[in-house]
Amino acid sequence: MKARTQVAIIGAGPAGLLLGHLLRAEGIDAVIVERASPDYVLGRIRAGVLERTATDLLDRLGLGERMHAEGLPHDGFNLADGERLIRIDIQKLTGKQVMVYGQTEVTRDLMAAAQARGLEIIYEAADVALHDIESDRPYLTYTKDGASHTIEAAFICGCDGFHGPSRQAIPSSVGRGFEKVYPFGWLGILADVPPCNHELIYANHENGFALASMRSATRSRYYIQVPLDDQIEDWPDDRLWDELALRLGPEAGANITRGPAMEKSIAPLRSFVFEPMRHGRLLLAGDAAHIVPPTGAKGLNLAASDVAYLSDALIGHFKRSDQDAIGGYSAKALARVWKSERFSWQLTLLMHRFPNTDIFDRRMQIADLDYIASSIAAQTSIAENYVGLPL
Repeated sequence: MKARTQVAIIGAGPAGLLLGHLLRAEGIDAVIVERASPDYVLGRIRAGVLERTATDLLDRLGLGERMHAEGLPHDGFNLADGERLIRIDIQKLTGKQVMVYGQTEVTRDLMAAAQARGLEIIYEAADVALHDIESDRPYLTYTKDGASHTIEAAFICGCDGFHGPSRQAIPSSVGRGFEKVYPFGWLGILADVPPCNHELIYANHENGFALASMRSATRSRYYIQVPLDDQIEDWPDDRLWDELALRLGPEAGANITRGPAMEKSIAPLRSFVFEPMRHGRLLLAGDAAHIVPPTGAKGLNLAASDVAYLSDALIGHFKRSDQDAIGGYSAKALARVWKSERFSWQLTLLMHRFPNTDIFDRRMQIADLDYIASSIAAQTSIAENYVGLPL
C-alpha cells in the first residue's frame, strides 16, 4: 500500500508530535509513523521540567490549558552540598520561570489533540526503513498487521530517538557522532507522595549525587547516583529512601515522605551529539541527534527547540519557497545543542562523585560551589542556561 504526504515523521514522542502539530497548523500535510503502541509511548517516564521554549510551543498550538492548570511554575532551584543549600533564583535573575509538567502529560495532551485535529499517527509500525534520502523523492517503508506500506514525502524527519533508524540512514562518510559515557547511572523512583521541597534540589554528597524533583504536588521523583553494575534488586525501597534522606541533607531529608515505588529504574548517563542534523531530504530532531545527561533537564527541551527551528524551516520551504530555509537548519540547531550539552556536562561534573576522584578534584567542586554561592554573575549564568537560552 502506497501513500504520499509532504512530511513523513518517524517517532510519536514529544518531538514528532510537536512537529506534526506545528506543520498541520500551517496547512502542511504530515504523517507520523511510530513503532510502539500508544500505551507504550505514554508509559515512558521521562523529563519533568519545561523551559519557556517548550511551554510557548504548546501555547502557540492552543494546547497549554492543562499544563497551566496542573503544572507547577518554579521560580528557582537549589544546589546542596552537605548542610549548605544554594538557591538559584531564576525568576529574579532572568525574569523567567520553568514549568514542572511531566513528559507523559505533554505527550498525552499532544496525542489527544492529534485525534481531534486530524493529525495522522500510525502506531505499531514495524521494520521502518528510509530510502533515497539523497534524492528529491525520499520514502519510507514499514509493515503493519502483516502488510507492507510505503510513504512518499518531500522530506523525512527523524524524531525516533537514539536507537531509531533515522540517524543510521546517514552514511558514516557524512555524519559523525561525539560521545562521552559517564561511569555511573541514575537510580530513579516515582512515588505518590508529596515532594520534600517546593523546588528541585541537586545534591552533591560523599556517597554520590541525589536529586529531589516532582511531577505534581502529590507525586515525587527522586534520583541517586549509583555504580553502573548496580541492579534494581540491590535497592529495596527502604534502602533507597534512607540513602535519599542522607544525601539530600538534614532539612530536606527530614521532610521526605516515604511511600511505595510506582516505578523504579536505573538509567546510564551519556552526552552525545551527531553532526550534521540534516542530510539530503532527511532532518533529525531530538534524541535522534543528541543525548544529554538528565542533570540539566535539557533532553525534552532540546527536542522542543529543534522542532521550533525545524518547523520554521519546513514552513519557510513550503509556504514561502525559501530555498535556504532547510539548508540552515542543522547549523542553527547545533549551535544551541552544543551550549545545552555544555551546561549539562558542567552541572554533571559539579554535582557527581566520579570514580578515582582525588582530593584535588573534590576541592575544585567545593571552590566552584563557594563561587556560585557568593557570585551573582555565576548564579545568573546558571539561571540563564537553566531556563533555556534564546532561540
